[in-house]
Amino acid sequence: MDLRSKARTLPGPVSDPSKLPKWNYDGSSTGQAPGEDSEVILYPQAIFKDPFRRGNNILVICDAYTPAGVPIPTNKRAAAAKIFSHPDVVAEVPWYGIEQEYTLLQKDVKWPLGWPVGGYPGPQGPYYCAAGADKAFGRDIVDSHYKACLYAGINISGINGEVMPGQWEFQVGPSVGISAGDELWAARYILERITEIAGVVLSFDPKPIQGDWNGAGAHTNYSTKSMRANGGFEVIKKAIEKLGLRHKEHIAAYGEGNERRLTGKHETADINTFKWGVANRGASIRVGRDTEKEGKGYFEDRRPASNMDPYVVTSLIAETTLLWKA
Repeated sequence: MDLRSKARTLPGPVSDPSKLPKWNYDGSSTGQAPGEDSEVILYPQAIFKDPFRRGNNILVICDAYTPAGVPIPTNKRAAAAKIFSHPDVVAEVPWYGIEQEYTLLQKDVKWPLGWPVGGYPGPQGPYYCAAGADKAFGRDIVDSHYKACLYAGINISGINGEVMPGQWEFQVGPSVGISAGDELWAARYILERITEIAGVVLSFDPKPIQGDWNGAGAHTNYSTKSMRANGGFEVIKKAIEKLGLRHKEHIAAYGEGNERRLTGKHETADINTFKWGVANRGASIRVGRDTEKEGKGYFEDRRPASNMDPYVVTSLIAETTLLWKA
């Protein structure tokens, strides 16, 4: 979740990432390269409009390589791009909708926004999708982020207040293939910048407060061309079966500290258990009532934690459901 950025001046407007120059940074200052060979090379991959500087200014998502052109270990985009360019995956046009939950914390005490310092608010119940000064904390940040993402050209599809006070969610999608990861990382970056302006700390911890409080996830909704076509529910069931067989691999890739969140309580399935159901928010995979009724549609993987890497999660779901042979 360690997002870094720097700015440079270009001679004129650019709208195609391939027309942008490569760049570099000091990897020894980010723990990504040794001091004696510290250059890490930035490859521009996706362009968004800059909601902060505006005008012709742009935000550029880059991934990082050694000078020899090898992806550095923290570059998860390169491997995902390989999976998403596989002909069997391209043919299925995978759509993703990612529900990014996060928690806003008071800057100096690292305690949720709206909570009494050193104390607790009333129990969960009145806060989800709520309005009012005693129930919704940080809406100005949330709405600024929503507007900024729309301006940037990110496919942000909504926001809502979450079950735990001080916790919110935004959704990105439907986005196709690798662009889901690009858009979610760009949206996270914009949120980091807006919370910086507001003097509030942004947390993607999957369980920021221990006890009877909901954790934070990044539920990932997924469909393929076959799932969206007539008879798609059968394709969905086969895909879910494959996901069940690779449950351990997926959990290992779905975010750090997720065992604190996936307890079987607070709308989660236990981390060691794989189960799916229609409209069941206590399942690993939830299928919506509409999908069951229409016999086609999408499903929701509820296992990813809020701090997951979308390149890893989206490409692993595509790999398991489309390329992996059980």
